[in-house]
Amino acid sequence: MMDNFSDAQVVRKSVAAGEGGVVASQHKRAAQVGAAVLAGGGDAVDAAVATSFALGVVEPWMSGMAAGGCMVLWRAKERRAEVVNFGMRSPRELDPADYPLSGEGRSSDLFPWLAVVGDRNVQGATAVAVPGVVSGMGLAHARHGRRRWSELVTPAVRLAEQGLRADWYSGLVTASAAKPLSLDPDAARMFLDEGTWPILGSWTGANERHLDQRALAGSLRQVAEGGPRAFYEGEVGRALVRDVRAKGGCLSEADLAGYSAEWVEPLVVPYRGGHVYAVPGLTGGPTFAQALQALERELGGRAGPPDAPAYRAMARALDAAFKVRLSNMGDHESPAAPGCTTHFSVVDREGNMCAVTQTLLSIFGSRVVSPATGLLLNNGIMWFDPEPGKPNSLAPNKRVLANYCPVVGVAADQRQFAFGASGGRKILGAVMQLSSFVMAHGMSLEEAFHQPRIDVSGSGEVTADAQLPAEILAALGEEMPVLPTRRTVFPYAFACPAGVLRDGTMNMGCTEIMSPWGDAVHEAAAA
Repeated sequence: MMDNFSDAQVVRKSVAAGEGGVVASQHKRAAQVGAAVLAGGGDAVDAAVATSFALGVVEPWMSGMAAGGCMVLWRAKERRAEVVNFGMRSPRELDPADYPLSGEGRSSDLFPWLAVVGDRNVQGATAVAVPGVVSGMGLAHARHGRRRWSELVTPAVRLAEQGLRADWYSGLVTASAAKPLSLDPDAARMFLDEGTWPILGSWTGANERHLDQRALAGSLRQVAEGGPRAFYEGEVGRALVRDVRAKGGCLSEADLAGYSAEWVEPLVVPYRGGHVYAVPGLTGGPTFAQALQALERELGGRAGPPDAPAYRAMARALDAAFKVRLSNMGDHESPAAPGCTTHFSVVDREGNMCAVTQTLLSIFGSRVVSPATGLLLNNGIMWFDPEPGKPNSLAPNKRVLANYCPVVGVAADQRQFAFGASGGRKILGAVMQLSSFVMAHGMSLEEAFHQPRIDVSGSGEVTADAQLPAEILAALGEEMPVLPTRRTVFPYAFACPAGVLRDGTMNMGCTEIMSPWGDAVHEAAAA
């Protein structure tokens, strides 16, 4: 390839495995927090709650208490899947007229919407939607948790008191958004040095620097002591609303008080003698289901490693599913709908599993920080099409149409897994391929996570891992234009997955091989 990178370098990750529980997360510290909960007698939901809050501290530009998302659970004893939906909603006072089209092309962010004057739907307090993570974690904990809520949130308090340790990767991520972060004084104060440059440690590693997350620690402490509703009806929520409205947003106390996550029935997707359970409604789940079923129809019972016909079938299945998604997915959950984020997966000693995806939407969300709470705020309003009269157009008090797609699955050989990923539209293809690698091609978890992937997500072309053999790239080129791309640390041309798998009584976990922070941690390592 005509680029600057080594052709000899090989990157691999080992799988964390054993009979105890495992947490696979995009940040090692959060995985360690969750694994410690498992080692202390907590179950998969307890570990998920602890990991969720910890991730909001150590990977603040991806998620946090101002985020939304969903969780798919596998209850081993009942052999049953459950779903908690904690997606964002638009504020009740939102007025679509406040987001006029500029007539100057399309948005430069994640979605190709027509551009809005001042990017009001992308950046700033006007882009903030009603968050759902705390409610979702509370709902799951109330039904299945074993440990006290305060015990699960307190590790995140301690992490925030210390502050995220700045390193080369945090500096790289922050540099990618330094200009928009500099426009909000509170975001600049938290993430930038002198309001301009990313906060970095010394290049020699001799000096340590940490983000100042003491305000966030105080908010987490209130939620730890007061429970989930302390976020929605307590001083944290009131302070959050004051800050958002002071910066021009329309989030209200009524929005927070009226928000509630919900239990929903999972989509059940038969595949290769097993089943995959996904999230229904305005998520990536219906599109995932359509693509996976199309893949099975085309490949039938073909076995062996994924070859050129398999990759070609994957590309066709994803392309067809995205064409339906982008044209037909509506703004409400109805039978007519086709049947920069973080993800973590958990399995406990008993085989219970959680696949959890949570997001601020864009990296650094709205690039606005609430000074009173220390929260980096989402830009969930960007999920809506600003052009009136479209299936997903802007409206008040409306659920967003999101791309996240956590799943749990049971293969024909009775291996069980929990997969998911971050990466916007790229998530669906990654989760579909990982599921198929395990269920159709018999791969181990390690093999599946190291297998080259493709991405087809509505652009009319295939982004293909350049490590794929020439005959596979050629076969893909017969379907649509191919863009061979390296799998790199930054930027991610593909999604960033994390997953766990249970085989008999053995549990194992792995994360995206190019993620420098991602890790799977066994409970024995955290005890």
